[in-house]
Amino acid sequence: MIMNNYVVIDLEMCNTYKSIMNSKMNYKQELIQIGAVSLDENYDVIDSFVTYVSPEFGTIDGYIKQLTGISKEDTKNAPSAKDALESFASWLPEGAQIVAWSKNDEKQIRSELHRKHFDIPELRETFGSWSDCQQMFGRKLKTNKKYKLSEALSIADICYDDGAHDALVDARNTARL
Repeated sequence: MIMNNYVVIDLEMCNTYKSIMNSKMNYKQELIQIGAVSLDENYDVIDSFVTYVSPEFGTIDGYIKQLTGISKEDTKNAPSAKDALESFASWLPEGAQIVAWSKNDEKQIRSELHRKHFDIPELRETFGSWSDCQQMFGRKLKTNKKYKLSEALSIADICYDDGAHDALVDARNTARL
């Protein structure tokens, strides 16, 4: 059994169609990629998880493609959000502390579960205990400013792996902090 195991997660999203955004669902973003790394007690990466996710209500427009490098073709035959999140939950080491750059990733997963009407107990049980690395970084600098991940890495004098806005790359970079 691994003690003090951490999982650093990052998600990439696309925008939903305006008709969905403006409906009573108020569903603004949808999952298109999950990336995560598992760290041991020495904070060394011991495993990784990555998958594209096929959007149900959204589309990968030019802006999202340029920002993330993810194309419609990448997600065309990808698993649904339910299947991708179930795979992630199965991969997730038992008792691991989940860390994300901000609260947005936890909120997005909650939203996916709620709005798409499915439940994954292993993920639901983690809600509320995720660590917000962005908030911790601000506290260390004694500021309320919300730094971008790239800014934080630069401030910490860490050369970040190229490929910002790729979920696995961003998870690895967050782990490096």
